[in-house]
Formats: sequence, structure tokens, C-alpha cells
Amino acid sequence: MAAVEPPDVAGAESERLLRLVATALIRLSRLRTPGDPVYPDVVQAAYNHLVLVCLRTGSPAPGSVPQLARWAAARPLADWWPYLLEDQHIGDLRLVDADTGAPAQECLEWAVFAPDPAAEQIENALLKEALTLCRAAKAPDSYTAFRRLLIERPVLTGVELALLSADLDLSLLLDTVKRCYEPVTASYVSQGRCTLCAGCGCLLVPLRDGGYACTLDRCRRKPVVAKERLEPGADGGLYLLTRPLRVFITGPGLAETGLERRLVGLGLDVAMWPNFDAYDLRVVFPDGRAWGIDVKDRANPALLGRTTTALRGEPSHDRGLLVVPSYRFKERDGYREVFHHHLPEGVEGHVSLLTDEEVVRQAKSTLARIVRRTEPETARPAPRTARRVQRTTPKPQEGELDA
Repeated sequence: MAAVEPPDVAGAESERLLRLVATALIRLSRLRTPGDPVYPDVVQAAYNHLVLVCLRTGSPAPGSVPQLARWAAARPLADWWPYLLEDQHIGDLRLVDADTGAPAQECLEWAVFAPDPAAEQIENALLKEALTLCRAAKAPDSYTAFRRLLIERPVLTGVELALLSADLDLSLLLDTVKRCYEPVTASYVSQGRCTLCAGCGCLLVPLRDGGYACTLDRCRRKPVVAKERLEPGADGGLYLLTRPLRVFITGPGLAETGLERRLVGLGLDVAMWPNFDAYDLRVVFPDGRAWGIDVKDRANPALLGRTTTALRGEPSHDRGLLVVPSYRFKERDGYREVFHHHLPEGVEGHVSLLTDEEVVRQAKSTLARIVRRTEPETARPAPRTARRVQRTTPKPQEGELDA
């Protein structure tokens, strides 16, 4: 008889197992050749744990690691997960994108949320290394240039990578930059060419039907537009930013720089990643008040809520905002409510969740109020005086009263 876990125990165990499996799938996606042993320890351990839970709960178990990967791509989680999933969104989740064969963004988010996500440690170390080097050199412009490079140029040729040594801001971080990129694999090549996505600048994945798919969620919601086609072997070869950096730096970074352009277009003073990435944008209004903004492009609002903290106090700001692209709210009903439900106690009231569209609207209305308040009295149009129109009865003509 299968063992039945109490709901609270089962929920906690289910989350732990989901983090293990998500981390294993990401590690598996990075393998280029079989190793010895064939699978890394983190992959084998996650598979073994999943099979044991399936046996204990009487659920069908994948017969091998490859079958686990196939299930993760072809079937929603609720179809094969050994625990009951109360969250319908999680139940509908496919951990691997069936089109590209890459782990879905939410799979990466579960791995990042894990206490010791082996698949993410290299990327975290690279970002910390960049911050440490720039702080030691007192070079905030170098850190800003580094972030813009990862956002605006996720694909570089070998020649372009080498030429970064001549960039005064990036030369400090050249070794770090080189470790952020990896050689392009054959999975991105079709008819001898690699194709750039017009939406994000990343490489598109060719599909069997002759089409293409982008690996970033922000581009998957609309038809793919191909840009430039490149020879993978020309100019020293092609290099692509690692997947976690594309998901957690390039994706939200495009939302950050897009918001920057719109706010600068309103005439506001915007500083990007101030004080070595204390937060993402510092927006200063004409009256001196400032907004501190952090931008996150996360698929899972529960995980986002759990990991949200108040913005750092320096540089100072009068209002702290957490901004998520509006398409996330359209794709998942109740995004805001789920986020607030999982927000840690004490954080509520210190940070407000808004969409990028809401931030721009509120910035416009705040700016308009400031302008009205600072306008000289003589510059304001005189108030219009309401005129009362009195309805009168025509004076009767002579002889009408006798009628």
C-alpha cells in the first residue's frame, strides 16, 4: 500500500524534490559529451530520489534519466509528478521546452531558489567577481558597461570578444567577460548559418519544420522575427552568453533599458545600476524626489515573492518599486495576488509591485503634478467663470392675455 503523507509534509517534500529535479535538468542540458560516470552526481541523485518517492507513493517512475528528460518536455508536471500539486499553474508546467530542448525559464527559477543550486554557482560567482573588481578599482562606469554588454550583445564573434580589451571601461573585466560566453553549439546552426532574434539579439533555435524559436520568454509570446544570419566559424567563431545569464540578466535587462528610455523620454534623470547595482534604476524628478526601481522578469510570482527584500537605502530614494513586465500579468492570472501572498513579513509596505506600464503612467502623472505646482500664477490660464443662463418667458403681445 502506498504511503500517504500529511498535506504540509507532502508540500514541503514536493518543493524540495522539484528543486532537485530542476537543478538536475539544467545540469543535464549543459553536458556536451558523456562523462565517467555517465551523469553528474547531482543528476543521478535527483533521479534516484524521484524514483524512490514514486515507489513510496505508488506512482509510475521514469525508467531512466533520458526518459525523465523526455517526460519533462512532453508532459505537464501534474501528469507524472508523485505528489499532488495544488497550484494549477505548477501542474501545467513543462520543465523543458519541447521546441528548443532547453530547460524552461521557470525550471531555472526553481533551481535558483534551491539552497545550493550547483548549476548557478558559476554565474553568481561571475557577477560577484565583476562587482568586487569594479568596487576595488572605484570604477562604477566599468560595471555599468559590463551590464550593458550582457544585455545588448548576448552574441559576440571571437574577434569582437578580443577587441573588448581596447574598451577603456571593459578592459578591467575582460577575463570575467570571456567566462560569461561559451562557444555556439550545433543546435543553433541551420543550413550553415546561425540566426539572431530581432527581439533580444540572442540566437534562435532552428526547428524541424523550418521555423525558429527563441529561448527567452519575452520573445515567445509573439511571432519570431529573424534578424541577421551569421557564419558560426567566421571572425574567430561565435560565442553566446550562457543560458542563466541570458534568462536572469539579458531578459530583465531589456526591460530595464526599455524602461530607462521611456523615463528619459519624459525628461527625467535616470541612473542605471547606481552604487554598484544597489538596485536597477534611480529616477529623479524635478522637485528632487527619487524612485528606486528593481526590475524582475520572473515567471513564478510565488518564488519572486519569497525572495523579495526591501531595496537598499543607498542611493537614497523616496519610494521603492519592484517592476515586472506587463506580459507576465497577462500570462498568469492572479500574479499580483500570489506575489503578495508569499511576500515575507516585514517587506510589505517597503516595496510596491508594479508593471512597467504602470510605472510610466505614474511617472507621467507625478511629473504633471510637479509642473502644475511649480508654474507661476501668471502662466496659468485664468479660470473660466461659469455663466448662468436664465431662461425667460417671452413677453406676451398685446391681446394675447385676452385670448
